[in-house]
Amino acid sequence: MLKVFLTYTDEEFANYYSATGLAALQQHANVVRNTTGRVLRDAELAEAAAGCQVIVAHRSAPGTAATFAAAPDLVAFLRGAVDISTIDVAAASAQGILVTHATAGFSVAVAELGLGMMIDLARGVSRAGAEYRAGRMPAPFKGIQLSSAILGLVGYGAIARRLAALALGIGMRVQVYDPYVTSAEPGVVLSPFREVLATSDFVVCLALSTPETANLFNAEAFAAMRPGTSFINLSRGQLVDDGALEAALDSGHLRGAGLDVGRAPDQMPSPRFTGRSDVVVTPHIGGLTAEAREHQTMDTVRQVAALAQGRMPENAVNADAAHRLSRPKIK
Repeated sequence: MLKVFLTYTDEEFANYYSATGLAALQQHANVVRNTTGRVLRDAELAEAAAGCQVIVAHRSAPGTAATFAAAPDLVAFLRGAVDISTIDVAAASAQGILVTHATAGFSVAVAELGLGMMIDLARGVSRAGAEYRAGRMPAPFKGIQLSSAILGLVGYGAIARRLAALALGIGMRVQVYDPYVTSAEPGVVLSPFREVLATSDFVVCLALSTPETANLFNAEAFAAMRPGTSFINLSRGQLVDDGALEAALDSGHLRGAGLDVGRAPDQMPSPRFTGRSDVVVTPHIGGLTAEAREHQTMDTVRQVAALAQGRMPENAVNADAAHRLSRPKIK
């Protein structure tokens, strides 16, 4: 029977895996839990997973060359999330180790958080609430009615499509920039990047994080937005120049910002934004719902089940290089 190491700490397990998922996983493998209370990496992760053929890794646990080199029994490294940017796929392939990822079961959850951030920024909910709880009467704040506003989406994947549907449902106009998309749902207008920036009341970053999109939202991009625009990032911190965003907020050019991701550890927003009343900031919780968690948990269960049956699991990244899969012990 396969032996699987689950990297999740107790806290991560409670928030990002599930007892139901663990029970399902145990039907296909002997499962070893991370009992250290710490995020493991490099040789320490390999040592904790000694004798295991599979590592199921939370996004906090990187897949490094040091881990792969020190794990002679390891056959597969499964990420319980979509993002594999902290996995050295080349190093895994050099060792013949399979890498997989989960699918994006969090699209609805992240889109709903985006709508919530737009409402907050439009009406100053967090700002007024904080003042009132502190015993102060909030200064008058002229709100924006979303049904009269324009939403600009940069990137038109699953999350953006769901957010567009929610926005259309409350009467917003929606425009999208995505160089890889040639058609959109009814009511959604495809527009050039600069036009989306210049004509939207809310600009939401949902583009893929690639070397080409690093700092896509820089000083030039923020300057191209009309005064009073609100900016929201639900994608990845690398897409935004934090200094440029801070300057655009300081100058009053931007009305506000909503950040669920950033350049702090684990893709959390930078601490420089946490004390600002004009920024709605959340610690990378966009996909943190029971439904989204269970979706990705069960992806890893299905992948382990496939390996236990000698099949190639879905969402394999480097199947051609994974020569350790031929070992008899995993069949």
